Amino acid sequence: MVLNKKNFDAVVVVEGKDDTIRLKQFFPGIETVETNGSAISDSVLTQLKQLSKTRQIIVFTDPDFNGERIRRIVTNAVPNAKQAFITRKEGEPHKKGSLGVEHASKEALEKALSDLHEVAPKNSNLTKEEYRKLGLAGGTGSRKLREQVGIKLRVGYGNSKQFYNRLHTFGVSLDELNQAVEEAKNGK
Repeated sequence: MVLNKKNFDAVVVVEGKDDTIRLKQFFPGIETVETNGSAISDSVLTQLKQLSKTRQIIVFTDPDFNGERIRRIVTNAVPNAKQAFITRKEGEPHKKGSLGVEHASKEALEKALSDLHEVAPKNSNLTKEEYRKLGLAGGTGSRKLREQVGIKLRVGYGNSKQFYNRLHTFGVSLDELNQAVEEAKNGK
């Protein structure tokens, strides 16, 4: 897949200039809006709201606490924003530095930008009881299983409550979740 200005008309929300530099290295025509960290200004949110009237917005933040915080703030301001995720492993620095989009490979970036998630208008049929029965909450190994399932579904990681809410937000069905849990447990 080749992303460039001609066939990639979205605006990608990133945390900082290093993320923009990395994306432009592989996708020269890509346009970004930088939040400049987790203290997103009102002017950036206003800019994104305006842009969302004519352009698709993609939130592509780091797979860490601050990245998730920024994702929530932007998504609250622009509810129709699509979501792109890399895994923590894909965002690990090769030498030193912090976890982030700026360290991801071209392949990881392409995959994230081609496998977008959106807030689903449909409701998930997943209940909290089924979520717990699958081992995603309240047990030994729940954290690791959520991490693996998040990778399988490409929806990122969250604590038990956040992850459950994220599955509902993206309309993940019980069948989809069952399959991802089974694959994660079987090491597929």
